[in-house]
Amino acid sequence: MNIMIPAWVDGTLQPIEKLEAHKLGLKHKAISVFVFHENKILLQRRALSKYHTPGLWANTCCTHPYWNETDEDCASRRLFEELQLTNLHLENRGKIEYRADVGQGLIEHEIVEIFTSTCSKLPKVTPNPEEVMEIRWLDQIELATKVKTNPDEFTPWLRIYMLKHFEQISGTVTA
Repeated sequence: MNIMIPAWVDGTLQPIEKLEAHKLGLKHKAISVFVFHENKILLQRRALSKYHTPGLWANTCCTHPYWNETDEDCASRRLFEELQLTNLHLENRGKIEYRADVGQGLIEHEIVEIFTSTCSKLPKVTPNPEEVMEIRWLDQIELATKVKTNPDEFTPWLRIYMLKHFEQISGTVTA
């Protein structure tokens, strides 16, 4: 299936096939979600079948909205599709733009709408094995340290978020 995502072509937002946007390095829309419980963040390890960054650790979920899909609807949809998470209160934490080489000649150049959700009780998480091979709840400071000491275990975007934008995302200053 060709998934059409919003990307900027000649300064205009247009529907573009997702893989083509990555091949051309076009700036495109994306969402990222961070689910917190106490001082921990829910991380996912990307399935080995993913066409880029397989087997690397990422934030709770991230994806591209479909053409004409709202960012919040997209975030809720992917939380369910990837982790079977529903009924989370999503808080919009603003936009982040980044550009990163994700291997195999592909570029993520994203304008990312960041969402967070803080759960008072540990939610039941059921990973979709086509998307997620493993999950882990990790302390925020421990995650920041791991990203600095073992960056190759993490997706480029999670490294960027942790090293440059984590205070915006969590309200917590990292070491």
